[in-house]
Amino acid sequence: MYVAVKGGEKAIANAHQYLAAERRGDTALPELTVSQIKEQMRLAVDRVMTEGSLYDPELAALALKQARGDSIEAIFLLRAYRTTLPRFYTSAPINTSVMQITRRISAAFKDMPGGQMLGPTFDYTHRLLDFSLADENTKNNVTPPTCNEDVPATCDETPRILDFLQNDELVEGVGSAESHQVGDITREPLELPAGRDIRLQKLTRADEGFVLAMGYSTQRGFKNSGGHPFAGEIRTGDVSIEVTPEELGFPVTIGSITVTESEIVSIYDGSEETPPQFSRGYGITFGSGERKAISMALVDRALRCRELQEDIIAPAQDEEFVLMHSDNIEATGFVEHLKLPHHVDFQSELDILRRLRSNWAKCKAKREEIERNTQKEQKIRQSGTPEIKGAA
Repeated sequence: MYVAVKGGEKAIANAHQYLAAERRGDTALPELTVSQIKEQMRLAVDRVMTEGSLYDPELAALALKQARGDSIEAIFLLRAYRTTLPRFYTSAPINTSVMQITRRISAAFKDMPGGQMLGPTFDYTHRLLDFSLADENTKNNVTPPTCNEDVPATCDETPRILDFLQNDELVEGVGSAESHQVGDITREPLELPAGRDIRLQKLTRADEGFVLAMGYSTQRGFKNSGGHPFAGEIRTGDVSIEVTPEELGFPVTIGSITVTESEIVSIYDGSEETPPQFSRGYGITFGSGERKAISMALVDRALRCRELQEDIIAPAQDEEFVLMHSDNIEATGFVEHLKLPHHVDFQSELDILRRLRSNWAKCKAKREEIERNTQKEQKIRQSGTPEIKGAA
């Protein structure tokens, strides 16, 4: 990661002061509070938490305020703060089967067990500007509706759609979480080829736009995995976080977080050992990150090509390309370092360019001289008259 070089301290201090003034904006208007951002810009807050790898809505809102709404800058701020925090425990895998659901849909089954729950979504709204939101005198005090009759907000367990297909052996099973030690990309460098646990971690922290583009490319035919993908199930809700302190020896719930989980299925042609069946792609984010979760599931499925013995024919299937270019903080560092002083480097390149142009001009002159001599010799041969040296 490139960081800014020191130089011109007075100018830098003035730039910081200018930035603070720009961030504040018109002082005649009330200042935007962290609480307002946290409550009314939740999708932006959720993205910052997901790609910043830290579940803390308050800090994510603060980062967005400090970054003037720049999501990537806010993610950078949150990741930097995260590195200062001690790690006390490793939590148990979350159980999304018993989440307190606020949204649950399936594009594969209309009448799925437990029912559909639309929840808060833009899917069924008209993309028209609501000018009433611009009227500051209008009190937009809206209360959420009562709980869906088919799916209560709190339940012991909500069945998974893909479990019913798995019972009929129509979809591949899910591997055991205890089969191997799960890696941690926040503490260990990425090594290729990477296991699926590492790939999923990288995709969760990856830039939403990049993952969306990669997922979209698989839908446009840049892949070699199955046919049309289907959203087997998408669910959003609160899940409990449990840790097992050594001094107690049993799990203790320390809180809950909101997550969005997506499972995508597409047809797998099978192999000599495996019959044709649906294959899975998985995505998960903090908060309400449905677009990211779906895109992540599509890319996860594409990156399983080696495991499923499929040919690599598209960018989304290239593990090195996807994983090494998906992180927006690393990408920002390499792109924005171009703004830093490169005076010495540029002068060196300029000197090289001048020498190249000088050599090019000499070579061009030499080529033109050779061409003129060649043309002269051709004219002499065509005329059949020998050249008389020293003739008047």
